[in-house]
Amino acid sequence: MRAAAQVPSPNCDDRPEGTAVILLVVHGISLPPGEFGGPGIVELFTNRLDPAADPYYRTVANIKVSAHFLIRRDGALTQFVPCAKRAWHAGTSSWRGRADCNDFSVGVELEGTDDVPYEAAQYTMLARLARALRRRYPIAEVAGHSDVAPGRKTDPGPAFDWPRFRRLIR
Repeated sequence: MRAAAQVPSPNCDDRPEGTAVILLVVHGISLPPGEFGGPGIVELFTNRLDPAADPYYRTVANIKVSAHFLIRRDGALTQFVPCAKRAWHAGTSSWRGRADCNDFSVGVELEGTDDVPYEAAQYTMLARLARALRRRYPIAEVAGHSDVAPGRKTDPGPAFDWPRFRRLIR
């Protein structure tokens, strides 16, 4: 997407051959937890998170994760992984009986928490991105991280307004 700043993440690999992208997974993230605007998310996705920078970082600094996109609170869009590649965003997951959602999905992180309302600019950018992705890929459904990893993940949480988002992508 042209509007996206490009920050390559090493935390990706090839999708299984012949696998179509059919799912968009919406996540919520803040680093440190509950704080917005800092470099933590980018540092995590690029394996540069300093475990000494915050006590919470010691628990996540060595994990290898990424997403295709991040949408900041102001609607700014960053792309970490090309959509043709598999980003490591969903972890142990399944959708409609199919395991390993990273294989067949695009992951979009929204800067936020489960219990703080997301910003209008984030919904606008997410809808714009979803429409662009659906023009390029046979994406049939959108799910939350909590939907593909129930019991393990809670994001984007109750603060995410699914009806609002669905109205925007019609």
